[in-house]
Amino acid sequence: MDLHFGDGEPTDDERDAVDALLGPSESYGQGTERSAADPRCASRPVARRHLLLPGLHAVNDRVGWISEGALTYLCRRLAVPPAEAYGVATSYPLFSVRSRPATVLRVCSDLACATAGAAALCAGVEQRLGDGVHVERSACLGLCERAPAALVTRAGDPVRTAVSAPATVEGAVRAATAPGSAPEEPPAATAVPQAGRGGLVLLSRVGVVDPSSLDDYRAHGGWTALRRAFALGPAGVVREVVGSGPVGRGGAAFPAGRDWQAVASRPGRPHHLVCAAGESGPGAFRDRVLMEGDPFALVEAMTIAGFAIGAHRGHLCLRGDSPRAAGRMRHAVEQARARGLLGDDVLGRGYAFDIEIRRGAGAHLCGEESALFHSVEGRRGEPRFQPSLPVRHGLFGAPTLVHDVETLVGVLPVLSASAPAHPATGTGTGTGECGRPKLFCVSGSVDRPGVYEPPSGTTLGALLSEAGVRENLRAVLLGGVTGGFVRPDEPDVPLPSGGGTGSGVVLAFDDTVPLPRLLLRVAEFFRDESCGGCVPCRVGTVRQEEALRRIVERAGTAAADDVALLREVGRAMRDASVCGLGQGAWNAVESAVDRLGAYG
Repeated sequence: MDLHFGDGEPTDDERDAVDALLGPSESYGQGTERSAADPRCASRPVARRHLLLPGLHAVNDRVGWISEGALTYLCRRLAVPPAEAYGVATSYPLFSVRSRPATVLRVCSDLACATAGAAALCAGVEQRLGDGVHVERSACLGLCERAPAALVTRAGDPVRTAVSAPATVEGAVRAATAPGSAPEEPPAATAVPQAGRGGLVLLSRVGVVDPSSLDDYRAHGGWTALRRAFALGPAGVVREVVGSGPVGRGGAAFPAGRDWQAVASRPGRPHHLVCAAGESGPGAFRDRVLMEGDPFALVEAMTIAGFAIGAHRGHLCLRGDSPRAAGRMRHAVEQARARGLLGDDVLGRGYAFDIEIRRGAGAHLCGEESALFHSVEGRRGEPRFQPSLPVRHGLFGAPTLVHDVETLVGVLPVLSASAPAHPATGTGTGTGECGRPKLFCVSGSVDRPGVYEPPSGTTLGALLSEAGVRENLRAVLLGGVTGGFVRPDEPDVPLPSGGGTGSGVVLAFDDTVPLPRLLLRVAEFFRDESCGGCVPCRVGTVRQEEALRRIVERAGTAAADDVALLREVGRAMRDASVCGLGQGAWNAVESAVDRLGAYG
């Protein structure tokens, strides 16, 4: 297949950025380009297309945006059709194909930050900053416990980032004008109000160990589970995970052990392990806190999972706008590699395993498994229209195990203790998932926001009480934007211990929050995040947002017609959308209408 490229030429900075990732070019200098029909390029679409997203990041980090010349040069190096690469670049919010300043200030405008004054913050910084800084309202930055939040990115070599949270106009302006002088972020333990308390499992080391020290992690029980895994062997590890009964935390509550068993038993190689650490739903930040506060635990857990399923490479897919989590994980991987805990011979046991860190670029839809695979493969992050089980046909068409950070880290105590005893953790009296530790991200109208690990059987009211909920509570959004609202007179609602709460989001709203505008923001989120691949979601999310906007702008009897339209559109999205984004786009709005009487 002949590939047709444009005439654009990269600047020296753009060329250097691509070459730093792909290596020096052999015959692309001095304006000469190798023909895509050259037989030496024949294997490149398969062998190197997966480097497209890292290549786009390299250019965007160096220059601040992706020009036609840079895209053309990258496509020539990878033998990727420019039209397809352009489609990939424009599908991610963190990239721009239009010229913009090197410094970008993103102010979070999602639910937790919106209730904490994000609109006034954004207006203030826009007045103070000139044309040298690009200011934009951003989807959730995952810093909900420190709302309102802002993130500064200054392109260059190296790229500089600065976080301002909780942000003030003065603090955000200072971070944008001099990222290097911005105050350091508080320790990860500040996001864990229970830090250091006895009885914790998943959060036991956050705030206790130095997240930059492998030796400190070892001194607090690190690598014990990995050594036991080698003693048990792959089949023994799978039996332990199956017997302990954990489930995936992505929302489907499917037994994790069955996935491990299915991938391990598939014939042929390679097998792949993917850690989906790019949580980007409003109010979700548990994975970020685990990676910032206990990064070596994830390295150990991924190594165990890879050993059990027969994988030799793990793909850690991070958010592109979480610089500290990315830095902590990169350091942990490098340290583990240097100490023989990753690489060609892990712990001298003859097993080869390594971890590749992949940065996302702001697409919430890449939380869906097949969309995440497409993203890693260098394609648009869209779900498959003919879904197949990842355990059979996952990343690069091979058997793949996919878990989030909480699920993987939750395997460590399974192997550190005996599997039959582990499910009794917490206050649950049964076996299996009922007693397994579960993390909840509490934010909004509470005095002590953060990640909590409540005992099994804890009610919503007890969790909110520990977080310091305010007396004038109006509603609680449980499970994030694809979850549902709970009334303040329902404090005895039990917290699901399995995967029913998905991201574990608990967002509290007091009576100062205008509920109709809150629901409008939810609708805007789904409209923006829809990939447009299927009609029910592409059209339905727009119609839902339009109806809610009309309700906000004109109160009265006219709302009844729009509520009826919302129900019709919502049912269509739920029944006919291809993936979970469209299927869940109506959930929060429906619960607000039926349980809270939002427009009654």
